[in-house]
Amino acid sequence: MRLAKRLHSAALRNRAFLGALLLFAVFYLVYHMLHPRGFSSAVLIQNTNESVAIVFVAMAQTLPVLTGGLDLSVGAVMTLTNCIASELLTGTPAEMLFGALLTLACGAAFGCVNGLIVVYGRIQPIITTLATGAVAIGLALLIRPRPGGEVDDDLSWAMTNTVFDFAETYGLAEGGEAAWLQPFAAIPVPLLIVLAVVLFIWLPFRNTQMGRTVYAVGSAEGAAYMSGLPVERAKIAAFTLAGLFAACAGLYLAIQTSSGNADVTQAGAYTLNSIAAVVLGGTSLYGGVGGAIGSLVGALILRVISFYFRILAIDPLLQPLIEGVVLLGAVSLGALRTLRVKNRLELFR
Repeated sequence: MRLAKRLHSAALRNRAFLGALLLFAVFYLVYHMLHPRGFSSAVLIQNTNESVAIVFVAMAQTLPVLTGGLDLSVGAVMTLTNCIASELLTGTPAEMLFGALLTLACGAAFGCVNGLIVVYGRIQPIITTLATGAVAIGLALLIRPRPGGEVDDDLSWAMTNTVFDFAETYGLAEGGEAAWLQPFAAIPVPLLIVLAVVLFIWLPFRNTQMGRTVYAVGSAEGAAYMSGLPVERAKIAAFTLAGLFAACAGLYLAIQTSSGNADVTQAGAYTLNSIAAVVLGGTSLYGGVGGAIGSLVGALILRVISFYFRILAIDPLLQPLIEGVVLLGAVSLGALRTLRVKNRLELFR
């Protein structure tokens, strides 16, 4: 009886996330039912490859939103790190590893600068990141005036296919007979990359004092400050981690496409989609509620909708209209709270 009450209470607290998860499951199931090739490894690999970048950008947007702000530079940081990675992911394995780490460090550093300006410059996050996003795009254009770059072919193939392909590329498969490989051979590597980031970066951070402070700042910044919590450090940490996640998106995009591209339109589209994904995943735009895993699910919902365009042969001229309606509906969900509030002062808590 007590367990049932706990489960019921947990379901009520996470009803937005559970709703998003159910919506994704339904959308993805119907998609596979309509797809000419149905459930297949090739379709799953294609889907995961197309989803990784938006998933990471949505996770990046989650951290500033949890503090009660918005980061309009996540798409630009992704674009900047994509261009940086396109210059560095070549050479020996050690050189490529160094290039990948440097790319991630650049993204984290850019996010840290955002946080420092917000905290010590006392400028609203939406204004700060609008400006720094333009700076990021300018740097990306300096690095990569036109699309191109050199990314190691083996790395690109291994990181965008199955575990078997990864092991075979680097001589770990033993002719496909390696016992350790059999249970995991068909799993897409991009899926494992996302899981690794969630398990080793997001969850540990969420359970630290700094992570809990991020939630406290979003819920009631004044109360968090009066309680002695490190409010300023939490904001800087949130924006730094946002930059790191955006860099993960840019790094993977370089590996996937084997190139870099300072595409302003793409940066803006990813930023807007990240906000919609955050809201769809159950994170409140008022801050303090939600998490990166929910945003991950929200991003997958948006990506599955785009998958339908291919199999239903929807007119390309109508696709922006449909995406716009979906995005508008998703962002509007964040305003539903105002309809349930009787005392307007509660909106500022």
